[in-house]
Amino acid sequence: MVIANHVLEHVDDLRSASEISRILRKDGLLICMVPIIEGWDTTYENEDIDTKHGRLLHFGQKDHVRFYGRDFKDRIERGGLKLEREVTAKGEDVVKYALRRGEKVFVFSKG
Repeated sequence: MVIANHVLEHVDDLRSASEISRILRKDGLLICMVPIIEGWDTTYENEDIDTKHGRLLHFGQKDHVRFYGRDFKDRIERGGLKLEREVTAKGEDVVKYALRRGEKVFVFSKG
């Protein structure tokens, strides 16, 4: 199992998904969370934004390189993983697991 809690928005996500797929056993899982705006069809990234201040303005944090849209699942699946489950934090789970209401947890398997 690999857990990537707010990691993929910092790195080359296709390369990372491919490497995670490579190291997982056949029944292995990736559990991950990323900053995502589901109102956006596609992920927002711009390689020309390379300063801490620019990244803070565009991506919400000075060391982020993207803000994910609804295409997040497709991006990770291109690396050889398959989305198994998507959980939205609500109710008691928000308190129990210290999540933000509406935050998504994605579970991918080796496809």
